[in-house]
Amino acid sequence: MSATSTGIPAGTYGFDPVHSTIGFVVVHNGISKFRGSFEKVDGKLEDGVLSGSAEVASVKTAIPQLHGHLQAPDFFDAEQHPTITFHSTEIRPGDGGSVEVVGDLTIRGVTKTVTATGNYGVGVNMMGGDVVGFDLTTTVDRRDFGIDWQAPLPNGNFAVAWDVTIEVHLELAKA
Repeated sequence: MSATSTGIPAGTYGFDPVHSTIGFVVVHNGISKFRGSFEKVDGKLEDGVLSGSAEVASVKTAIPQLHGHLQAPDFFDAEQHPTITFHSTEIRPGDGGSVEVVGDLTIRGVTKTVTATGNYGVGVNMMGGDVVGFDLTTTVDRRDFGIDWQAPLPNGNFAVAWDVTIEVHLELAKA
């Protein structure tokens, strides 16, 4: 981010869906990274609290046939838990635009405290409006959220790693 870094601004900043993404990365077959994202997401920064959500049914991967399996009870269980949510409890700006965001992540009805790290910036958009951006990552063990489907491989590895990195790229505009 090239925007000026300062403290986290007060006020309400709304989600910009064109310039924001929420996705995940998981090691597949023990050798490569597999990526997915959510197409229906929302979020806001309001008086120093960052919150957001993703509709599970909007999960997208490079394998369209995988969509149904990810909705099933052995993954996200979309019928019982249609939304993934996050609500920050603390935002700690650091030097040079670095940031740590601590908060409660809820997946499949299970809430765990996570710490995401990355960068943030405060600036103005092309219309002169105030904007703030966050590029954050955190890694979770998917078993902590009840996502424990697995397929062992002949070499002893697993088809899908237990650790999943969540990547959040947000641009929010002052309301």
